[in-house]
Amino acid sequence: ASAAEAEEYHSKDFDWETLKQDIENDPSLRHHLLPFPSPQEEPTIRQDSVTAWQKFHIQHSSGKFFKERRYLLKEFPELVSGGQGCKILEVGCGNGSTALPILRGNKKVILYACDCSNEILEKAKEFVTTSNIVSVECRFHPFNCDFATTGFPKWLACDSCREMFLLKRQNSLSDVKENSRADSNDSCSMQESTSCIGGVDFVTLIFTLSAVRLERMPIAIRECFSVLKPGGLLLFRDYGLYDMTMLRFKSDQRVGFREYMRSDGTYSYFFCLDTVRNLFVTAGFIELEIEYCCVKSVNRRNGKSMERVWVHGKFKKPM
Repeated sequence: ASAAEAEEYHSKDFDWETLKQDIENDPSLRHHLLPFPSPQEEPTIRQDSVTAWQKFHIQHSSGKFFKERRYLLKEFPELVSGGQGCKILEVGCGNGSTALPILRGNKKVILYACDCSNEILEKAKEFVTTSNIVSVECRFHPFNCDFATTGFPKWLACDSCREMFLLKRQNSLSDVKENSRADSNDSCSMQESTSCIGGVDFVTLIFTLSAVRLERMPIAIRECFSVLKPGGLLLFRDYGLYDMTMLRFKSDQRVGFREYMRSDGTYSYFFCLDTVRNLFVTAGFIELEIEYCCVKSVNRRNGKSMERVWVHGKFKKPM
């Protein structure tokens, strides 16, 4: 059953260009294509996104809302091939639906998993520790972090490690880094330097970046770049342009071009390939793979066909 499910996610059930033409020729969907108003015309009252996601996770804390992502290791077999001591950082772990197949599929990896919600981290720990995975208490390390706002903690890759890896051309972060550079050369405290893990081999961004405001995405991706070891991989999967979920939003839910806010205050962005490519390449990554995954499924309750679009990508940090 799991193999069949994985195959479904890997299939190309329809052509994205054909879907694009159908949507752009449909007058009822025109509001998704219009330029977005200037900033002063945007809604002025917006719920803090972290608070909104915390409330979302509390509401869906039963664990039934998110199914285990069994397709993950088929889409990203690199996660299975990592050897003893291989370190993975899962960004936006939710209730553990991504962590579980990774830990089960590769008993040699160490998985660091972060989320902005303490409530959902507790649920993830419960979900993983009750799954009878070998030595899971030594291999699963969840922690609270809003990577797009505060960045990752120093122990993932201390300041000295970051400075070796960050691209010099990223000017937006340089002012802050330069001010602290003299002090950081004497580096982190003894406690920090001894606990620093020296970066990770893989970063997974699975349906996480779309929840970040568009203007914060470049900073968020540079944070991922900074904690990866040279030669490390970032594995990406997220909502694609013209996904069924995007088309369900009404015009008054638009808060930006291809960016929407749900009624609960959480955000969602829908990516085209060029946007993903530009974000990661600008941050210093080398593009290895990028494509649309187009899957047609049937809603069991109403029998309606659903056309799902995701963006799949693999990006490498230069040596």
